[in-house]
Amino acid sequence: MTSRHPLRYLFAAVIVAAATASLFAAGAVPNGKPEDAGFSGERLGRIKEAVQRQIDSGNVPGVVTLVARRGRVVHFEAHGLNDVEAKKPMPKDAIFRLASMSKPIAATAVMMMIEEGKVRLNDPVSRFIPEFKQSQVAVPKGGAAPAGGGRGGRGGRGGPPPEVDLVPARAITVRDLLTHTSGLMSGGPGQQTAPSTAQRAPQDTLATYMAKLGGVALDFQPGTLWRYSGLHGFDVLCRIVEVASGMTIDRFMQQRLFDPLGMKDTGFTITAARQPRMAIMYRRVQGGPSTALGAGSFERLPDQSGLSSPTYFSCSGGMVTTAEDYLQFAQMLVNGGELNGRRYLSPKTVALLASNHTGELVNGQFGRPARGMGFGLGVQVVEDPVAADLRQSKGTFGWAGAYGTNINIDPQEKMVNIILMQTSTPQLQRDFENAVMQAIID
Repeated sequence: MTSRHPLRYLFAAVIVAAATASLFAAGAVPNGKPEDAGFSGERLGRIKEAVQRQIDSGNVPGVVTLVARRGRVVHFEAHGLNDVEAKKPMPKDAIFRLASMSKPIAATAVMMMIEEGKVRLNDPVSRFIPEFKQSQVAVPKGGAAPAGGGRGGRGGRGGPPPEVDLVPARAITVRDLLTHTSGLMSGGPGQQTAPSTAQRAPQDTLATYMAKLGGVALDFQPGTLWRYSGLHGFDVLCRIVEVASGMTIDRFMQQRLFDPLGMKDTGFTITAARQPRMAIMYRRVQGGPSTALGAGSFERLPDQSGLSSPTYFSCSGGMVTTAEDYLQFAQMLVNGGELNGRRYLSPKTVALLASNHTGELVNGQFGRPARGMGFGLGVQVVEDPVAADLRQSKGTFGWAGAYGTNINIDPQEKMVNIILMQTSTPQLQRDFENAVMQAIID
C-alpha cells in the first residue's frame, strides 16, 4: 500500500509541473496603467475619438485597436459593429483574416530555420525546390519596362499578354523572396505570360504547387527591383521551411510559434469553433449614406479568404488571428525574440529582420511613401519618418493586410500598435498612429 504513494505523488507533481509550464509558456502580455508605461490616459482617449469619426462617416463598420508599451497593454478596445445588418457590436476577441499581415509570421519561421543553420539567406531556392533551378526572365519585346507591384501581386495590364523573350535568370535566393525582389509572380511580364498549368488546383499542397511555380518566368532579374509578390513569394518560403524542418507548415507554426506563444485563435483555417467570432468583411458601396452607418453603406464579402484550404496553407495571406493573439507574436519581436522566459529568436536576428535590405528600391512602390522607407525581411522599415511623412519612430517595422489589418512594432519606444479593420481605411490607420504618438509623455 505504501509503495503506491510515491508514484501517486510523483504523478500529481508531473501534472502540476506540466500545467505550470503550459501557463508560463502561454502567458498573455499583462495589462497596465497608461501612466506606468509613459502614456497620458486622457490623451489615449483620442484613439476612440479618431475611430468613431471614421465610423460616423460611414467609412468603416467596426474596428479593434490595441496598444502595448514597455511590456504592458495600455489600450485595448473594440469599436462599432461586426454585423452591420444585425447591429451586433464588434467584440474585442473578434477573429480577423490577416491577409498579408501573415507575412511577418512566415518571415519569423524562416529566420528560425536560419538560426538553426538549415537555411541561409543567400541559398538559392533550387536547393530546396529543384524546379527553380532553370529560372528565366520574361523580357518584353520592344524594351517595355516591367509592370508589377499591384495589390496582392496580381498586377498586370488589360488586354492580351505581352510578347516576351526569355533570358536566363540569376538564381532566386531566400533573401530575394523575403524582400520582394525576386521577380516571381509580381504582376509583370512573367506572370502575365504564365501558362495555365501554373494555376493552383483545389487539391494542391505547398509541395505540389511550388513545383509548378518553378517553371514560371520571372518579371525581372532578381535583386534589381522591388515588386510585391503578394500571393506567391511567401508561399515558396514556407515550402522551404517545410523542407528544412521536415514538418508541414501548419504543424511547424502550431508547434514552434502559436502554441508556445499562447496564440490560441491563430491558424490557417476558419474552423467551426472560430466561425462565430469571425469579423465579417465588408466593402464600401458608392452612394451609401455618408453620415450614418447602415446596411446600405457596405457590401458583405464572402466568408472565406480563398487563400488557404484543407490542403494548402498560404503563408502569403491565409492566416487568421485576434488582436490579443497577434500581440503575443509582436511583443516577442519587440522584446528582441523572447516572451515569458522562452526565446524564439536572438536579438541579433530580430535586428537583421528589421533592417533595410533593399536600399531605396521600396520607396514609391505599392503605396509606400516616395522617400524615407526601407524593406527588411518580410517587413517594411521606417528609415526617416520625416521624409516619409509618417507619425512613427525611426526603425518602426511591420506590415499590413488587404482587408485593413496593420501591425507597427516600434523598438525605440518598446511599443506595439495593432489595428484590425473589416474594410481597408488608410486614413484611419494614419489617424490611429497619430493618436498613439501624441499620447506618449515619457
